[in-house]
Amino acid sequence: MNQIDEIKELQRQGLGPQEIAGRLNLNRKTAAKYMKVEDFNGALLGKKASASKLDPWKPKIDEWLAEDRRMRFKQRHTAKRVHERLEAEYPEAYRSSYPLVQRYLKEKKRERGAERGYLELVWPPGEAQADFGEADVVEGGIKRAIKYLCLSFPHSNGGFVQTFGGETAECVCQGLGDIFRWIGGVPRRIVFDNASGVGRRVRDKTSLNDLFLRFKCHYGFSVSFCNPESGHEKGHVENKVGYVRRNFFVPMPEVRDLESWNRELLGKAEEDFDRPHYKKALTIRELWAEERRHLSPLPERPFEVERQEKVRTNGYGKFCLDGRHWYSSAPEHAEETLTVGLRAHTVVVYRPDGSALAVHRRSFGDGRTDTADYATSLETLLRRPRAWPNSPFRAGLSEPLRESLDALDRPDLRRVLSALSESISTFGPEVALESLEEAVRRQTVDAFSLQAISNRIAYDGLIAAPEGGPDLENYDRTLLDPS
Repeated sequence: MNQIDEIKELQRQGLGPQEIAGRLNLNRKTAAKYMKVEDFNGALLGKKASASKLDPWKPKIDEWLAEDRRMRFKQRHTAKRVHERLEAEYPEAYRSSYPLVQRYLKEKKRERGAERGYLELVWPPGEAQADFGEADVVEGGIKRAIKYLCLSFPHSNGGFVQTFGGETAECVCQGLGDIFRWIGGVPRRIVFDNASGVGRRVRDKTSLNDLFLRFKCHYGFSVSFCNPESGHEKGHVENKVGYVRRNFFVPMPEVRDLESWNRELLGKAEEDFDRPHYKKALTIRELWAEERRHLSPLPERPFEVERQEKVRTNGYGKFCLDGRHWYSSAPEHAEETLTVGLRAHTVVVYRPDGSALAVHRRSFGDGRTDTADYATSLETLLRRPRAWPNSPFRAGLSEPLRESLDALDRPDLRRVLSALSESISTFGPEVALESLEEAVRRQTVDAFSLQAISNRIAYDGLIAAPEGGPDLENYDRTLLDPS
């Protein structure tokens, strides 16, 4: 542009094209060209489109790219593959170069990116988003991968989390129900991903599974699903999932069990509300106080999260769930059809009269598992004490416990197992086994000691002194007075 300015300046001085070209060392035609220009308004920035050798082949390339959208990401055309395919299929006519193909595909990629531009969504108070994340924890001394359900509230940036072994409908309902009771209300609408645990959206039709549908009707909230490949529509909970992983799961937590830890996580989540909102000039706690007023009220009764199934037991009284997880009922129920209740953390085996026969910790994952119930195993051993040496119950005990019980004669073993079975029924397997370990340590492995120790553990603790009883001093004076 500076050179053009010099040409116009010499033109104003009355010089002709030949003289200007000589002074500026230019071609005469160049000087004459710019002497004729009178309009110097700025043109729009951008390269003027020109014909390309690739133009005849662009419709074919667009056709291949459209087909790619139905293929896996790693099975789509690259620029190199497009160029090679055109050379192979049209060897006589195709004369374009690889750089032209490469530039065209980059241009198409930019166009698709423009189509995916996101609209910032506005979320009113009382609406929530839900999604699962995955993390590792140490539960009961064993490292395992768990799933955690996040329920986030975009208006206030508040969020809550609950942990489970899987992403089933039982886990979703249990987690949401526990959060609803903690916050004292129900969101008016919850946005989910296209998750199989809740339901599935195929095009414009959404189908919810039966358990979640009943749960939704019970609490009275609306449900929306994201469009396919549109995770930004629930971007708040996506970010919350990452925030929870970084702040609640680092370092790796060590927990006794997920149920008790879930109660701690609800309080821990609210402790995090004292930080400022990322955009609004208020804290999350202040915004959450406003948001809670927009929640729907809780129903009078909580929803009992359980999905029941009919199962067929094998010759050992065991049944299989999810194709890989085996659970025991009782040997006397071998080759029978039983009803089981699937819950978020447990599996309940019901007798034909509706009472609970056994309760198992629910197993998740791809590997095979085999879970036995101590109570039903002991009841079988009481009827068949000769099976003690090869029983699963004996195999699951520690070496000191096995040696102590092996040393008992058959009548004493039956009495001890009977007391242990009663302790399991009354106080649960943890207290019963702890009482057995304490009896072995004290070298008092008998039925009376087991009963006494179980009661001490359950009510007072082994170390704490028992509560004082009534004052019997007046009775002593009356009964022992010699006069």
